[in-house]
Amino acid sequence: MALNVQTFKTRSLTAVVFVVVMLTGLLWSHWSFFILFSIIHFGCWTEYQKLIGLIDPDYNTITPFHKYGVKLAGWCIMLYFTGDQIALFGMHLHEIGWWLGLLFFFILPIVELLFAREIKPKNIAYSALGLLYISVAWGLMMSLRSSFIPPIKDSLSLSPDSWGKVIPIGLICSIWINDTMAYIVGSLIGKTPFSKISPKKTWEGTVGGAILCIVVIALLGYFTAPANGYHVMHWIAIAAIAAVVGTVGDLLESKLKRVADVKDSGHIMPGHGGFLDRFDSLLLAIPFVWLYIQLALK
Repeated sequence: MALNVQTFKTRSLTAVVFVVVMLTGLLWSHWSFFILFSIIHFGCWTEYQKLIGLIDPDYNTITPFHKYGVKLAGWCIMLYFTGDQIALFGMHLHEIGWWLGLLFFFILPIVELLFAREIKPKNIAYSALGLLYISVAWGLMMSLRSSFIPPIKDSLSLSPDSWGKVIPIGLICSIWINDTMAYIVGSLIGKTPFSKISPKKTWEGTVGGAILCIVVIALLGYFTAPANGYHVMHWIAIAAIAAVVGTVGDLLESKLKRVADVKDSGHIMPGHGGFLDRFDSLLLAIPFVWLYIQLALK
């Protein structure tokens, strides 16, 4: 019992710190938002490379320049998607990301050819998948934050900068609510296994979590209008995407861990695992929400 109580205290304290850090990064400024997700980006990359190395030990033979260079190349993708909202030494991060990205595009292959004992296409493919899975997702999160989308009705409740925070916060809340509700419903009435990849998931918990996520986000969207600037139907769509695609993202990361034969992707958050454990659902949901925004609201 003492162990259970201590575990609960550890998980609770970690969760509180996690929420405080996330809210500070999300709400404070463009810079805090960028720094927060830059840290998460590099954390996800470190764990991804560790998992791939466990799945295929040959990936551990990549050169240090490949290992760290691909992380920086991915970070350039994030820089590129920041738009014109953040500047450093008179240059927008968007421009810095573009030029650094071009530099890495030419230098990485050359250095790999010069210093790698053997060029292995599969290792390059693993890194390319990491760019798609991690870097593009966080880059599109930067795009959601920096893109100002006019509200559906005139309102002075929020500044343009504040409207930029609405979609990212709504998406993250959708993921959290879906995960929490799925866990609660599954614990109470879950009986039918959902997938062999994640034995603890049940159909009852998955469906119940998705329904409650959509209902809660729809109610929040309805009662905060017109301050949030978006029609409730958009919030229903975002919540639905988060619930469905987020669940797929969770299963994808669970599959990676199962093949790698590890319980958690990392241990940065005591009692909660690593970066990929916390953001697996969000990583896959971001591109689909971004695509919905481009098609429905632009």
